[in-house]
Amino acid sequence: MKYWSDLRVLLKFRRASQARVLLQIPTNPRAFFSRLLPPPRQVVVRAEGIVISGGIVRARQRYDYFKRLRMNTKPSHGPFHYAAPARMLWRTVRGMLPYKTTRGACAFERFKAYEGIPPPYDKVKRAVVPEALKVLRLAAGHKYCVLGDLSHQVGWKHKATVEALEEKRAAAASEY
Repeated sequence: MKYWSDLRVLLKFRRASQARVLLQIPTNPRAFFSRLLPPPRQVVVRAEGIVISGGIVRARQRYDYFKRLRMNTKPSHGPFHYAAPARMLWRTVRGMLPYKTTRGACAFERFKAYEGIPPPYDKVKRAVVPEALKVLRLAAGHKYCVLGDLSHQVGWKHKATVEALEEKRAAAASEY
């Protein structure tokens, strides 16, 4: 069984934790997905539309602090600082999984994230996780920023390209 998630207005950490729950093999026998064999795949589309709680200035400060972290003796060994929204989400989910164990690595292989909606997934029905919706999880009037805008500020160069491709895809989808 596969799940495709549309992340236009979903909170980043809430959605990442939902992906973590779906990807891990549950230890609790009464867990929601424990009866599914093999465990489900998670494909996340439109990662640039994820909402982060807090303003863009604070998010940029957090990212700048994160970008200063590096290995003293050989910085090319990491940590690596990604600017693409899908890779930022990928790293967030990785931090929630035990990816160094066999079970965690197998679970992490079942997770994919994309900017926009690439061709294999544009014809597939998508699901939205209601537990992660911004209108349900973020109080009215609270500041928020969009991951695509943050990524664009820190060096992601493909925002205009993804927007153009999404407009083209939406125009083609509206014909049917």
